[in-house]
Amino acid sequence: MKRESEIESRPLGATGEMVSALGLGGYHLAKAGSAREAVRIVHAAIDAGITFMDNAWEYHDGRSEVLMGKAIADRRDRVFLMTKLCTHGRGTREAMTQLEQSLRRLKTDYLDLWQIHECVYETDPDLHFAAGGAVDALEEAKRKDKVRFIGFTGHKHPSIHLRMLEHNFPFDTCQLPLNCFDASFRSFEREVLPLLKARGIAALGMKSLSGDARQVKRKVVTAQEALRYAMSLPVATTISGIDSMTVLRRNVAIASTFTPMTRDQMERLRRRVREDATDGRYELYKTTALHDGPVGRAQHGFPSDEELSA
Repeated sequence: MKRESEIESRPLGATGEMVSALGLGGYHLAKAGSAREAVRIVHAAIDAGITFMDNAWEYHDGRSEVLMGKAIADRRDRVFLMTKLCTHGRGTREAMTQLEQSLRRLKTDYLDLWQIHECVYETDPDLHFAAGGAVDALEEAKRKDKVRFIGFTGHKHPSIHLRMLEHNFPFDTCQLPLNCFDASFRSFEREVLPLLKARGIAALGMKSLSGDARQVKRKVVTAQEALRYAMSLPVATTISGIDSMTVLRRNVAIASTFTPMTRDQMERLRRRVREDATDGRYELYKTTALHDGPVGRAQHGFPSDEELSA
């Protein structure tokens, strides 16, 4: 039971760990106005009860990890620290090199969670599970006590997640986009979330505001409705992109006074946004390359945004 104005903790699947129901996204951290502001955001988030810290080796060419490492250096024991390997099809050696770089940037000697980043290409499951691939790196890192738990992420299509899960590998976590629009279009909520729950794999929700909050700016939904819906799903945490103290205060206010939506409330919200949801206009990470990272694009031979606009 959480006290008033306190962010609740939830079980991390079958791991026995507890994490905050709201997580701090690493990508947006590097978009804060300054390094000082980024550190201030992390400190304020921890003081507000946010323990789950998200990041990835490739975010802003490593700057997101550097900023987070600076912020948590004197409070490592107060956070559950996650980052992601970004091999995008390259082998175990590259993954382990990235791990050591991430550990140095984050100023720690272990990760609480290491996940395969951005499983968004149709070839990714086969590449990651190939001998000497990313999955082998997860196992090696765990054997060496460099990481405690392991998982994978992605935002493109539920079928790719399902193919990763078909291997019956003992993932501890799975990160996936979950919001009130997803239920009506290529739905991770309907196709992937029940399987994670059945297997005891912790679901880590992301993109509660669809990555760019256009639906809030266009007043299709409010930020409170969107975040509350995402947090009402059976997830361990909802990772939120926070690039300012203003956004942090808003999200903390929602999370600290959170009460789950009822099934009827959730269904009414799904129905209300369905017309705007069924063509994917508010989930561009599913239909375009806008949210696909430059490292993955390059590794798979896809052009960058700069090349496309040239």
